[in-house]
Amino acid sequence: MEDEIFTFIVSEEESGQRLDSFLAQKLDNISRSRVAKLLDEERASPLRKASYKVCSGEEYCVTIPPAIPLDVVPEDIPLDILYEDSDVIVVNKPKGMVVHPDNTHITGTMVNALLYHCHDLSGIGGVMRPGIVHRIDMDTTGAVIACKNDLAHESIAAQLKAHTINRKYIAIVNGNLKNDEGVIDAPLGRSTKDRKKIAVVAGGKRAVTHYKVLERFKGFTMAECVLETGRTHQIRVHMAHIGHSLLGDEVYGNPNVNKRFKELKGQCLHAMTLGFLHPVTGEYIETNAPLPEYFGKLIGKLRQLNV
Repeated sequence: MEDEIFTFIVSEEESGQRLDSFLAQKLDNISRSRVAKLLDEERASPLRKASYKVCSGEEYCVTIPPAIPLDVVPEDIPLDILYEDSDVIVVNKPKGMVVHPDNTHITGTMVNALLYHCHDLSGIGGVMRPGIVHRIDMDTTGAVIACKNDLAHESIAAQLKAHTINRKYIAIVNGNLKNDEGVIDAPLGRSTKDRKKIAVVAGGKRAVTHYKVLERFKGFTMAECVLETGRTHQIRVHMAHIGHSLLGDEVYGNPNVNKRFKELKGQCLHAMTLGFLHPVTGEYIETNAPLPEYFGKLIGKLRQLNV
């Protein structure tokens, strides 16, 4: 693999920003601390300190070295399999499990478990994400599909791109939704205030979430959320955007409310339904992941608030 080289010119609107902040906004998916490290390694020219204030018309060239691939090993981790054949497998992912390895989570991921169970997975996702076409967050539970060969991978990826895969989530949000159902159509992108977060931003990628109230509690609502698009943190950010963040969400949620439910350890979001056309037979396959135990206990607790 070769170095990636990027060139950026400072606009009048961007003039006066710190160099590390300017480059972090330009380099998608790279944090400000990572940019600072690149500057320390003299991988940006002209050479400047991270705190340097950029000026209109200045040109910066950044060289990013290739990521060092990790050795992803098969691990004998139990999987709750919702559907499996020679082409695809759908897993009910538990809370706290990461879908694929990264620099923070090398072992214990769903991919480690899949490599042990399946032996063969599609290679399109690369060494770090074999078989993985989409993912859900670590603390989100529910259905995730993986592909065992490249033909299946290409088919499922095309369905995701065309927004034809049926994906329904169950969420518990703070407050009572005003309407019994609605649509949130708001573009998402990296937050300009915190690059680690996603936010509703002008010029972001279109994101559409449909929601329907399933049950109301005192101060909380259980809703079904259907994804029309599948952006990073989409449901979490969209619900927070309309003033109803997910209960337990440690990034976009209400910390004061979360303190009352410390046992949750993350957002109350479950990927229940996953429906797709089989990549070989063309048959419509639909899987439904049962609510995890913690979710059921929480519903019982919230119902008690109504008494």
